[in-house]
Amino acid sequence: MATSIFSFVTINVIICFISLSPFPLLAAAASPDPGFTLNLIHRDSPLSPLYNPDHTDFDRLRNAFYRSISRANVFKTKAVDIDSFQNDLVPNGGEYFMKMSIGTPLVEVLVIADTGSDLTWVQCLPCDPCYRQKSPLFDPSRSSSYRRMLCGSRFCSALDVSEQTCAMDTNVCEYHYSYGDKSYTNGNLATEKFTIGSTSSRPVHLSPVVFGCGTGNGGTFDELGSGIVGLGGGALSLVSQLSSKIKGKFSYCLVPLSEQSNVTSKIKFGTDSVISGHHVVSTPLVSKQPETYYYVTLEAISVGNRRLPYTNGLLNGNVEEGNVIIDSGTTLTFLDSEFFTKLEGVVEETVKAERVSDPRGLFSVCFKSADDLDLPFITVHFTDADVKLQPLNTFVKADENLLCFTMIPSNQIGIFGNLAQMDFLVGYDLQKRTVSFKPTDCTKH
Repeated sequence: MATSIFSFVTINVIICFISLSPFPLLAAAASPDPGFTLNLIHRDSPLSPLYNPDHTDFDRLRNAFYRSISRANVFKTKAVDIDSFQNDLVPNGGEYFMKMSIGTPLVEVLVIADTGSDLTWVQCLPCDPCYRQKSPLFDPSRSSSYRRMLCGSRFCSALDVSEQTCAMDTNVCEYHYSYGDKSYTNGNLATEKFTIGSTSSRPVHLSPVVFGCGTGNGGTFDELGSGIVGLGGGALSLVSQLSSKIKGKFSYCLVPLSEQSNVTSKIKFGTDSVISGHHVVSTPLVSKQPETYYYVTLEAISVGNRRLPYTNGLLNGNVEEGNVIIDSGTTLTFLDSEFFTKLEGVVEETVKAERVSDPRGLFSVCFKSADDLDLPFITVHFTDADVKLQPLNTFVKADENLLCFTMIPSNQIGIFGNLAQMDFLVGYDLQKRTVSFKPTDCTKH
């Protein structure tokens, strides 16, 4: 069966979390037992400080795709040593901003949500060097709730050996984080009061939260952001510290960027985020190293009724467990190159249009665009979960007369990108170790 794609598809990204043992959370009454909901500000949304009204939709689309390529290059789990994997992160991979406040009295900061790292950090005074930041830097000396963390503490030990040193005179735990594009942040590991804006009438107060107070930072960080909120799976992750509050449950529903002038994407935490009802499918999360990422098993992909097993290049024809990462900062979907050769052949046979080359060389499969072009449904077969994607999830109008397939080949681990998850309610249960999908109009969710 086929349908027509609408005129333009834009990009959103997701935030994924994992639950570990937390610090105690204070002011629990500020959030009701069912949980809480937050707004996510996409970097290309009119609500974003990075929004450029002079850019066309095609400009934003192409920029997102190039960021996607850069982001995907860090997932080299087949070729890198686990101990050094954390250093291969790209800080600008996160596409959503979150507004937070820290300290006593509260100081508002705008941070990039990054699922590819665990440490949450902000620029702090005294800072030398610092990258240029438009908003005031956080001054820990003016906060009565700021506490530096000592060496040998549990969270200091959670840093890799190469990421920590101990100040000989004060016994304070110092962190050193570097990223794949040579950006870096150095400073003191500390605890502080965090306040997260909620869509409810009252904010969510969290204390104490472990974070990095960055007194030496540089690289490609944008001047509008104060730092990064780490939303990966390690012990230092912000949401890892929320585990007792959210019961290991969260869900999100991503709105197409073209709709975000009227409605924003939402992410829910806690028991109120559980997905139920008809058409819900669930697949197991696979435990693998490094813990920062979220692995599922892709068994096959169907184009219409033609099913292609995803052997991931294994000679015995078996399917490798945890062969795909669900990632928030990767726009496109990346598949094993040998498998992709078979897939693109079936796509070309199914789409009744002239195949053309992408003049920029980004996409492998493109067609001459037409308004009445029928496009196939693509079904992604995860273990125990068949996720039927709409054409808006798998094809994009990359230029005025160019329609391209948003899955591309890769020699690294597969990545299930955020474009493929648009207009799905996606729910994580980190106690049951499952991720669930439900087709949803996210503008109404």
